[in-house]
Amino acid sequence: MNPKQVTATSATPLCDSLNQVLADSYALMSLTHLAHWNVEGPGFFALHTAFQTQYEELFTAIDEIAERIRALEAYASGGLGALAAAAQMEEFVSPLPQEQYVRALLAANEKLVRDAACARDLAGESNDPETQDLMTVRVTLHQKTIWMLKSFLK
Repeated sequence: MNPKQVTATSATPLCDSLNQVLADSYALMSLTHLAHWNVEGPGFFALHTAFQTQYEELFTAIDEIAERIRALEAYASGGLGALAAAAQMEEFVSPLPQEQYVRALLAANEKLVRDAACARDLAGESNDPETQDLMTVRVTLHQKTIWMLKSFLK
């Protein structure tokens, strides 16, 4: 096969699933960064700091996920348009009330958890404990983020 014909999703269902998690993570990082820049209101300092922690963690995770895809001899997806199309996350336009930022990021984290859990399960079926461990860490971290976002809304 000509290298130019190889697509990011041509390897295996597991790599396709990992590329979905990669796209979700990239989109969530972008949305979280946008919320970080533009959040206002009485919870500003707490949210500004929390959002920064979240987007910085996502930046590191994105590289780990892409490198795992490469270790599995597939290609990582890329490009803003391609990643946004794959993620299919609801984008928002600033300014928003702080609760709307939190709700939007909550929904995006919940989608990421579903997709990471799917990749984790495929890794288990593929007898790939390293990828399964990576996705377990991602699910756990985003479940914690969901708990924190929900707690802010109470």
